[in-house]
Amino acid sequence: MIAAMVGLGWPRRPGRTEAPPQDGVGWPPSAGRPARPPAGQDRRAAPQRLRQALSGVSRETAAVEAMVHGAPVYGGWVPETANGGSPPGVSVHGVQLNGSGPGHHVPPAPSVTYGRSGESEDDVPMAAGPGGSADTPIARAAQAAVVARSGGQQWPRPGACRIITVANQKGGVGKTTTAVNLAASLAMHGARVLVVDLDPQGNASTAFDVDHHSGVGSIYNVLVEGQPLSAVVCQVEGFKHLYCAPATIDLAGAEIELVPLVAREARLARAVAQYDSSDLDYILIDCPPSLGLLTVNALVAAPEVLIPIQCEYYALEGLEQLLRTVDLVRSHLNPGLSISTILLTMYDGRTRLASQVAEEVRQHFGDVVLGSVIPRSVRVSEAPSYGQSVMTYDPGSSGAQAYLEAAREIASRNGQRAAS
Repeated sequence: MIAAMVGLGWPRRPGRTEAPPQDGVGWPPSAGRPARPPAGQDRRAAPQRLRQALSGVSRETAAVEAMVHGAPVYGGWVPETANGGSPPGVSVHGVQLNGSGPGHHVPPAPSVTYGRSGESEDDVPMAAGPGGSADTPIARAAQAAVVARSGGQQWPRPGACRIITVANQKGGVGKTTTAVNLAASLAMHGARVLVVDLDPQGNASTAFDVDHHSGVGSIYNVLVEGQPLSAVVCQVEGFKHLYCAPATIDLAGAEIELVPLVAREARLARAVAQYDSSDLDYILIDCPPSLGLLTVNALVAAPEVLIPIQCEYYALEGLEQLLRTVDLVRSHLNPGLSISTILLTMYDGRTRLASQVAEEVRQHFGDVVLGSVIPRSVRVSEAPSYGQSVMTYDPGSSGAQAYLEAAREIASRNGQRAAS
């Protein structure tokens, strides 16, 4: 027995098969499991299903009909080049990031890897303060928070109020989070913003800490009862020029109550047209996760559509149906409607799928896709529980900085359109 333990190994159990020996490279592939690709084969190529998911989507729907062409692409979350080199950086409020000067534009690279493998919030580049260095994660976050809270210089403002619908029938892709944080970012830099909460869940109202219990004047009264929009608009606490039209649970029944009404698809458009928007720069409409009458009302009321796309495969499957709905609304109800912006959200740099989805979407839609990518961030999810946007809850976090860059990229297109 001792000899078996020391020199010959443990005795075999009756009927037990011996494990196959290793060859120094790895265990042989199991039956039915695909073998690893050869050494020379590109393992980063996107699966065919990613391309098939976008095959039914017309490029002209988002690119040719888009309101913005050739917009500058800011690398708010600048991708690392495929060969491992450091890409050019960007600036936040004139502060240098990754060695780039103020106003530096980062052109889209032909082959990039978005994020770094195993990237966490502490690893994301943060803005360094004037004359200072961000040597530690805490220092980077603190310096970025100071820059964000200070507001800095005002961004370009549009010549007329821009009405943007934030829509995607798939739930959980970041529609409300995007609307709330873009609005907060724009308001922190001199813009006057109104957020219309059209989701019966009222998450945007919760994020702004606006009262939206049943019985409170809300967007439901505007759509169903014909009240003026000005009667339900509330100012968001902590912001001088940020307003919200809240949504209550009563809005859940509006889909049915709108059916017999005259011009049911244009109820919101009429309310927005009657509202005095001369003192506003942006109206952001947060849609529910569906393609019902509420979403159709939002599409009819706005000339622009912003689509948040989660960096996962399922997010691409429903994109074709959404673009088909946009085409139908453009053909019959709102000829001026166009998809002006696509924002990639919930990006996880540790997964290859996220970079593949981002690359496929960029190749298909071109300049309509913002250069900024929103990473997964715990701070973004925590902020609504405190009745805040992430811009005020933790402005130094990676999520806040990403939304700040996305908002600045949207604002920069105002100046480009005015110059043209």
